[in-house]
Amino acid sequence: MAGLYYEEFTVGETIEHERRRTISESDNQRFCDLSMNQQPLHLDAAFASGTQFGERLVNGLYTMALAVGLSIPETTDGTIVANLSYDDVQHPNPVYHGDTIRAQSTVTDKRETSDGERGIVTMHVEAFKVVADGEDELVCSFDRTALSLKREHAAE
Repeated sequence: MAGLYYEEFTVGETIEHERRRTISESDNQRFCDLSMNQQPLHLDAAFASGTQFGERLVNGLYTMALAVGLSIPETTDGTIVANLSYDDVQHPNPVYHGDTIRAQSTVTDKRETSDGERGIVTMHVEAFKVVADGEDELVCSFDRTALSLKREHAAE
């Protein structure tokens, strides 16, 4: 278990997530199929070529889900009770097939639950498209709030 217990989160700390993922056409197709999102901008090359983007876009919900997944090992792997909310989701730049995504999480708030047995942690998660010149481009951001175990109550 690599995740952090409530006590180990520090407000203001930015956690750089080590794992990255290059998104394939197949990833996007499967996600659209599983979520029943048949938006032609994601799936139809001829349609997408006539848009301002010029090619198919990766589904934004997949990008967000990927950012959450990339963040799990260093934040909530094995230490989470539940995700409580995802707020203020933004997609400032498009993601295309073949883009590599990395993520980071900044702890913005934490507080104990009323019974003192768990804690609520809010993180601002950012997903970036990795680019060759080192100036990675923000492609998704959101606030993730999780109900976290406290170490002393983890075995209960």
